[in-house]
Amino acid sequence: MRITTELRDRTKAFGSEIIRIYIALPRTRVEVQILGKQMLRAGTSVPATVREASRSRSDSEFCSKLDHLLQEADETQLWLEYLMEDCHISLPAIATAHREAGELIAIFTTIVLKVRQTLKR
Repeated sequence: MRITTELRDRTKAFGSEIIRIYIALPRTRVEVQILGKQMLRAGTSVPATVREASRSRSDSEFCSKLDHLLQEADETQLWLEYLMEDCHISLPAIATAHREAGELIAIFTTIVLKVRQTLKR
């Protein structure tokens, strides 16, 4: 199974939204800046890892790359939660990005499970 152009574009849009959220964060609070940088790193890693997975040489390597993507997407959700819940940042884009990360996790989990099922055959 390979990654569609639509899915590549969707993850790139997710990364772009993470960049816009980072830019919109207040610069006056150190904790927000630290969490924002973590979110930026993890969130932009998602589309980068999709591109890496697209160039995989085997199904095992493909699944390994997507496992890494799942970790980064989950981590992105964590930083978004900290920003919303603990730092009380109420940008609507944060909740939207959190939902999108969850949807991407569900999509890529399904892809990994399907590829692993074919590897077992």
